[in-house]
Amino acid sequence: MEAHVFFLYLLTILLAARVFAEISSHLGAPSVIGELIAGIVIGPSLLGWIEPGEILKLLAEIGIILLLFEVGLKTDGKRLLHSGFQSAVVALTGFIFPLIFGFAISYWFFGLSTLVSLFIGGTITATSIGITVRVLRDIKCQQAHEGQVVLGAAVLDDVFGVVLLAILYEFSIHGGISFFNVSKVLLFIGTFFAIAPIAAKLMSVYIKRLDEISEIPGLIPTTIVSMVLFFSWVSHSLGAPELLGGFAAGLALSRRFFIPFGLTISTDKKFARSIEVQMKPIIQLFTPIFFVYIGLSLNLREIDWNSPFIWSFSLIVFVLAVMTKMIGPFFLKESLHSKLAIGMAMVPRGEIGLIFAELGRLSGIFNNEIHAGMVIVIALTTLLSPFVMKWYHDKYASHLCDE
Repeated sequence: MEAHVFFLYLLTILLAARVFAEISSHLGAPSVIGELIAGIVIGPSLLGWIEPGEILKLLAEIGIILLLFEVGLKTDGKRLLHSGFQSAVVALTGFIFPLIFGFAISYWFFGLSTLVSLFIGGTITATSIGITVRVLRDIKCQQAHEGQVVLGAAVLDDVFGVVLLAILYEFSIHGGISFFNVSKVLLFIGTFFAIAPIAAKLMSVYIKRLDEISEIPGLIPTTIVSMVLFFSWVSHSLGAPELLGGFAAGLALSRRFFIPFGLTISTDKKFARSIEVQMKPIIQLFTPIFFVYIGLSLNLREIDWNSPFIWSFSLIVFVLAVMTKMIGPFFLKESLHSKLAIGMAMVPRGEIGLIFAELGRLSGIFNNEIHAGMVIVIALTTLLSPFVMKWYHDKYASHLCDE
């Protein structure tokens, strides 16, 4: 792609994201909906102005990493630890039930092969933490108890999803699974989450000292972005999703950070606040690119709308995708409104589902009809869930988010 063409694409994405986000907000919907619709409008589905190429994908990945950094930065570590058991319950049930029921309905009802059925079950397992967090932030529920449970569960969901993706990919390529390699990946991920926040906290001490003696403005955003990218690289090197590196870095720099097991490093709340203020414009620039990119990736023109299989398959898998995510919260000792609010927040699939579906297509496991059906399911859970969450919050659950 030539430079001037890329500049035109980028300005189109940024302006479309802003315009549609403003319209969405004006209509009372979460702004993320507008950004997703912007991608659908300017992408292959409608106008066809922009294709989701590799350069845009990289910018989108930076956006999700920075979004997760902001999530970690605003996360109350003590609350997250307190809701750890509940998050684990929601994550495990929200991973196991979609996988089992997705496989079962594909294998026994639609008569698909074992590998195809496993990929279908895997595609509907992981929650889109980016979309969920953005909606929680829009409705001011990110720091509420329910928001913390969802945040922890979505992070675990992403980890489970990536591990499952690695297993299925290995199975599709080599025809066998190495349980030793799976165990090694799990060990690396656990080690990273144990060490990364402490390392980031120590690094922030030196960043603060450099900021105090530096005479050149802009040191904080430069060093913090560099640190986030470094932890994302380390996370990927250890077999974990890159976005978890951003989350770990943000969590460590939070004003409410808490290291378990009695190890404490003092937090300068003024410095932490300075990080939030100086990083916000960078985060607000990149994160809309991520959500527009999801819309660009949903090519609705490729779907044969006259196929009866597409409609029956999509409808049944969509119902499964919603219901299997709603089961987990009912294992918690919470009010009915709280259970429903948590369940709804776990429904969006977004980028993780698209990764599964695209891998299935590229590896030849999904034919065009199955791939199109999975894209419909992902699109419906991604686009409808924020509307439902916003409506339910305003009508029944606004009291849950009083912070």
